[in-house]
Amino acid sequence: MVEWECLLVGGSFEELVEAGEPRLVAGQDDDGCVVFAISPRLSAALAEAERSELKDAAVAWSLQRAEDGEDIGTEIAEVILGDLAALVSSARGQGQAVYCWVA
Repeated sequence: MVEWECLLVGGSFEELVEAGEPRLVAGQDDDGCVVFAISPRLSAALAEAERSELKDAAVAWSLQRAEDGEDIGTEIAEVILGDLAALVSSARGQGQAVYCWVA
């Protein structure tokens, strides 16, 4: 989430941490999972992003992950960000927030 926010909105990891983002909703339990709230800034950026912006962010994200040894193809990254943007748009239209569960 932090990578996506930096790519779509700008700023640095340090700035997000100083702003208290991402906000932890549920702490680590026995299975090692945590739940974060998607920040209002990232939520707005995803909901308002044009397809070309999502594609550019997906390419950059894919490259960043490759540098860290994780292979996320550009096409898969585009699908992930596109689906997330659609989910966020739908949730915002209903006055709801979106959360990210991380194992």
